[in-house]
Amino acid sequence: QVQLVESGGGLVQAGDSLTLSCAASGRTFNRYAMAWFRQAPGKEREFVAVIWWTGGTTRYADSVRGRFTISRDNGQNALYLQMNSLKPEDTAIYYCAAPNVEYYITYNRNEYAFWGQGTQVTVSS
Repeated sequence: QVQLVESGGGLVQAGDSLTLSCAASGRTFNRYAMAWFRQAPGKEREFVAVIWWTGGTTRYADSVRGRFTISRDNGQNALYLQMNSLKPEDTAIYYCAAPNVEYYITYNRNEYAFWGQGTQVTVSS
């Protein structure tokens, strides 16, 4: 049973930084890509960033590129999202997610089989 548990959300001011963490368990972590998604009130869940199983390649949504950094520690089965220069429009529940297929990359939320419970990030202006 795959389990994903996020932590690190909170209330910050615009321009501040925050780091989210996701602890994974239940399968061989280093065979799977991992991603972060977010969902703001009244909006659909959207892609934020994805990282390859080796950690050597990453991709970002245009809205966060240059401000957010996704990383992973395969030895610790952990995923991270470093968020800098936060803006009020970054306010959302942030979810880590994993696909059910090894060595597979997708940006489509419908292809992610496992999700954490989410962590709230609120950025005040």
